[in-house]
Amino acid sequence: MVAGSAPGEGGRWLGGLRDEARRRVPPAVWTYVECGAREGLTTAEANAAWEAVRFRPRVLRGVAEAHLRTTLLGEPFASPIAVAPSAMQRAVHPQGERAMASGTAAVGCLHVVSSNAGTPFAELGGGPWWLQAYLPPDREAMLPVLEEAVAQGARAVVLTADTPFPGTKYAVDDADWTGIDLTWWRANFAEPESPDPWKGALSPDDVAWLRDRSGVPVVVKGVLRGDDAVRCLDAGAAAIYVSNHGGRQLDRSVSTAQALAEVVAAVPQAEVYVDGGIRSGLDAMAALALGARAVFVGRPALHALAVDGARGVERLLGDLSDELREALVLAGCATPADTRDLLAE
Repeated sequence: MVAGSAPGEGGRWLGGLRDEARRRVPPAVWTYVECGAREGLTTAEANAAWEAVRFRPRVLRGVAEAHLRTTLLGEPFASPIAVAPSAMQRAVHPQGERAMASGTAAVGCLHVVSSNAGTPFAELGGGPWWLQAYLPPDREAMLPVLEEAVAQGARAVVLTADTPFPGTKYAVDDADWTGIDLTWWRANFAEPESPDPWKGALSPDDVAWLRDRSGVPVVVKGVLRGDDAVRCLDAGAAAIYVSNHGGRQLDRSVSTAQALAEVVAAVPQAEVYVDGGIRSGLDAMAALALGARAVFVGRPALHALAVDGARGVERLLGDLSDELREALVLAGCATPADTRDLLAE
């Protein structure tokens, strides 16, 4: 069972988490983690889009408690709230991905590990995890990383499809990184600076190649359109991950809260996941009501990691899950699946 804070305490802790993390993270790292692409409009709009969702709660449904149990690609998890991939974990906490894995495992949640992670896959420990991947121009050069990840327990590969190259970020200045240790960068590559991680022309063939060569299901991340979701499934994807990369790629992209319903409607046979601006249990319930099977948190997980390592991640996921559980009961829902008719027109 996912355990968070006592009633009322979780919200106060979550509300102060970002500010506390900012005090602990080097300024250059903080700027990199928090900034969006270009003017940062998509990043700035993300949470407000979830807060705009309104519910029609049910009454007289005999619901006194709710459970959050779910399955993702057939595997059981204690909560639909999970941790999105990020590459800066060792820059915000010395234990990096090891602490993230420990914190998520403690509450029975899923986390996705960046292929640019600073921790060898063999040292992750923890519970079930998926690998996030970019495909380099030389796809074969990615095979050792894929094979090692699967050998060390990765249950799926999440292909980031919205990044032919990193979007321009005005706030980031390379000179600000002076004195910050990044020697751990891309720890799972024999030569961290090679291969070039960016492949400028992803196609449906890449989905099938990744599935066939890794031997595990492929989830396509970065989808914001229903027609693209259909193309991903036709190409061999096992699930769709609605994301705008935290507003870090194409600025002025639609928010994930706005894109989610179209994607879900286009692929009713598939599991659909979402991230981008999820900051509370109510946000998570909004995503579930719009059709998401799982809800991923990105920057908040880094904040929690920075503040208290594995315990911070455990508390974040526990508190968010407690907020979601309370919201479900107040809405007359006993399970995450019961949220599907909650939305106001």
